Amino acid sequence: MLEYLRNAAERPLAKFLIAVLAFSFVGWGVAEWIFGGGANDMTLARVGDSKITVNQFSNQKSQLMANMSRDQQRAIYTDANATKSFNNYIMGELTSQQMVQNRAHDLGFIVSDHRIARAIRDVPAFQENGKFSTARFDSALYANGLTEDKLATVLRSDIMRSMVLGPMGEKVPVPQFAVDAAYNARYATREIEYKIVKFDEFKTAKPSDDALKTYYASHPKTLPETRSASYVFVSADMAKPDEYDAGMARMTRVEDEIIAGDSLESAAKKHGAKYVKLSAFARNGAVNDANITPQIVAQIFDMATGSDTEIIEAKKGFMIIHLDTVNPAKTAEFESVKSELLLQWTRAEKRKQAYERANEILIDLNKDNKWTGATNKNVTRTDGAPMAVLSDVFNNAVGTNKIVETPDAFYIVSVKSVKTPSVDAKKRESLVREMDNMMMYQIQSDYNKFLQRKYPVKINSKVYNRYIEK
Repeated sequence: MLEYLRNAAERPLAKFLIAVLAFSFVGWGVAEWIFGGGANDMTLARVGDSKITVNQFSNQKSQLMANMSRDQQRAIYTDANATKSFNNYIMGELTSQQMVQNRAHDLGFIVSDHRIARAIRDVPAFQENGKFSTARFDSALYANGLTEDKLATVLRSDIMRSMVLGPMGEKVPVPQFAVDAAYNARYATREIEYKIVKFDEFKTAKPSDDALKTYYASHPKTLPETRSASYVFVSADMAKPDEYDAGMARMTRVEDEIIAGDSLESAAKKHGAKYVKLSAFARNGAVNDANITPQIVAQIFDMATGSDTEIIEAKKGFMIIHLDTVNPAKTAEFESVKSELLLQWTRAEKRKQAYERANEILIDLNKDNKWTGATNKNVTRTDGAPMAVLSDVFNNAVGTNKIVETPDAFYIVSVKSVKTPSVDAKKRESLVREMDNMMMYQIQSDYNKFLQRKYPVKINSKVYNRYIEK
């Protein structure tokens, strides 16, 4: 093939191949170094009749991590949840790629050596003064641990994937009648008549404590579980290796003191670290401490009382957390919520009276099919009345009479007529683009599901747990 490249004439290269090739070099051969030669036949998963091996997984992982920042790499190595998500992402990528390769094989697609040679020759990294350079090509292969055959295999696989998925990116025009129907449904207006019965139009007497207690028995307020914790913190610039290592060494000494029986406060004092005691907080509550992220809050709520975490890498240093107390969820005492309860009870009573009045109006309307004093208005799907009313109006036929509840009132609504919209060229053009994109998404989604049915994925849990989740 190399000889062919040296003598071939200039021809254009599809742009997507350049990007594909740029990523093909990263991390080649890393699995051999980590797992040894025996790992090559270890199957992590089967996609149809094809295998995905530990070697493939390791290569893909190295390729992705080579393009990450140091902080991103550290998060993956130190955060169990991040590691799991990253591993799942890699498996998803590998299985998706294999499904497409299986489909290319079943369809009998072939990528000739001539096409591969043309693709390689036109890569800018292999050129000098606008022409293919054998020296640059050989140097790139050597630097990345590649042979001509390996590079050809990578490119052939990528081109076949483009042959399988390329048609899925072609635009499929939405039928004219569908656009017309969607335009009319979206931009038509409706003529409605309505009356409003507001809750605050009604009066209620102040309830007795016994009445409130009876109400509270069926409407209790539950206080969520809260936890209080403390932590020791060693600050460090995590982006500077020397400070990172010094901070870790110092925190390790603090950890040794804690393991030996010292409290966090005592261990922190011995080594000049910061000790912080947090007030009780709920799982979804705000914690007034920059070091306590939502991820750390979740970790605290998975701990047992009196336990300590291992060393945690935060954005600005290292920390060890101790769970001090757990306050279980409980029903709030009546006296503590009495004023709040009075507002709820009053609103409930007013709402009950308002509904009775709204129902009387609706009964009269349905009986005579006419009323006086109603407001007449043309409304759109987004304007002219509260959203609850608009949603109901556009989901019911002309002639419908209904009661619609909003946060502070009942609307008695009658749908009188539908008005077809005039055509706005810009709105119609925007709708066509939107529907074309939806059509393309639906086609791609359906094809995806077809591939999943045609080439089912089966994970080898034993190998996965041994090599990936170890």
